[in-house]
Amino acid sequence: MIARRTACFAAASRARVGSGRSARASCRVRPAESIAYRFGHNPVAIEVDPKQISRILFSETGHNTIFDVEIGGSAAAKAMIVDWQREPIKDQLIHIDLKRIALDKTLRVKVRVKLLGIPVGVKASGGILDQVLREVEIECLPGDIPSHIDADVSNLELHGVIRIADLPHSDKIEFLNAEDATVAHVVSIREEVATPAEVDAAAAAAAATTAEPEVAKKGKPEDAAKAADTAKKPAAKK
Repeated sequence: MIARRTACFAAASRARVGSGRSARASCRVRPAESIAYRFGHNPVAIEVDPKQISRILFSETGHNTIFDVEIGGSAAAKAMIVDWQREPIKDQLIHIDLKRIALDKTLRVKVRVKLLGIPVGVKASGGILDQVLREVEIECLPGDIPSHIDADVSNLELHGVIRIADLPHSDKIEFLNAEDATVAHVVSIREEVATPAEVDAAAAAAAATTAEPEVAKKGKPEDAAKAADTAKKPAAKK
């Protein structure tokens, strides 16, 4: 786990949301998309420099970064990013949601899991390391949120598993995922996991094999009866 860093930036408060032209010209997040700053009970529309937000999102702690926000010269308040949107073509930041936090109240956040080492099952047995959970959900105080959680996989043999219970635990962090949930495991390169469609097809084929085949009947019903009687009679001796 890595110690967290606190950032600080100023935000311009907006009593009325306009067309957004002036904000685009000053390279700020478009106020037309209004940033909802959950300051207490009433959201406040603000605008901020998207470069500052991008630096936070791409930092080591990412969206879990705790930073100070100053609105219109008021006292700084601790905040976190809870949601953001980007323009899909130009990948420009167009909207964010900030949430004011209290340092003495616990939060539920998702934290990245970082795998360390090369498993024995990969080096010696030719297996493949498969990371099932890339993030885990935890509950802790804002100041105790780690940038990531390390998982040492170097001792994993073929078919070995790292579960939530195997991750570093402390009295400051509570894992909300099931303790037996798989975080990562080493699988054989020859193992193939059947898709649901393949499972259904296999079940249908097995059912068709065990079921009694139907005889295709052609012609009139009485013709079919005569054919059945003929089949039951023994062959005439020559």
